[in-house]
Amino acid sequence: MKFYKYQGTGNDFVMIDNRNEVFPKADIKLIEKLCDRRFGIGADGLILLENESGVDFKMVYFNSDGNQSTMCGNGGRCLVAFAKQLNIISNQATFTAIDGLHYATVLENGTVSLQMQDVLEVRVEPNYFFLNTGSPHHVQLVNNLQQYDVKATGGKIRYGALYKKEGSNINFVSKIAHNHFAIRTYERGVEDETLSCGTGATATAIAMYVAEKTKAINGNGALQNVTNKITQDIDVQGGTLTVTFSENNGIFSNIFLVGPATFVFEGII
Repeated sequence: MKFYKYQGTGNDFVMIDNRNEVFPKADIKLIEKLCDRRFGIGADGLILLENESGVDFKMVYFNSDGNQSTMCGNGGRCLVAFAKQLNIISNQATFTAIDGLHYATVLENGTVSLQMQDVLEVRVEPNYFFLNTGSPHHVQLVNNLQQYDVKATGGKIRYGALYKKEGSNINFVSKIAHNHFAIRTYERGVEDETLSCGTGATATAIAMYVAEKTKAINGNGALQNVTNKITQDIDVQGGTLTVTFSENNGIFSNIFLVGPATFVFEGII
């Protein structure tokens, strides 16, 4: 079976063209082995590209533990680049994922812009925010981000009383400048820190807006609060992602996740 390897800001995936539906999706141990960095190909997850009526393709995403999971933003962007490599699309795509319909564009510089699902609610707590951007995310501001013990603290929160069995992805955030933040993410299903998380970057951008940490510059150069469309740069361990969105009465829409989606290598299993 032929496979392809892609990465988006260091979030890496095994890609398989499963339009002939021969891949054994129920074989959790096989998927886990393929994602293993010592005994397999090595990846944060495995993604199948499948046929779907009415759209260009369907995305089926598995975490590196072998279990099918919720939406993966970087994985979705990489799958669009993969579909372009397979000549399924040109520069625009519509596809379905576990959270519904997505629209994407491959830009001239090779980056991919992916429309995410609307966010209808952001839960504000004293020390963190919680929201679902296709996957559940806990967002928490911290000091000394680069020295922070993401795996230990993230794992404790992920398995703690807040999220119980379902778990959540845990994002630790620091502000760099207006509209510019850095994050490190503990991903459930990987059960470790990953170099990037697209749904986490999206959640962080929206949470920082709700936290009133985001400003814009008006025509006079003065800082002002943003009430509608905003663009944020989110630094992850593997690079930088850009998130844009609009807000109206607490509803977040027109959410786009933009960043590189890079082909690494291909091989035969």
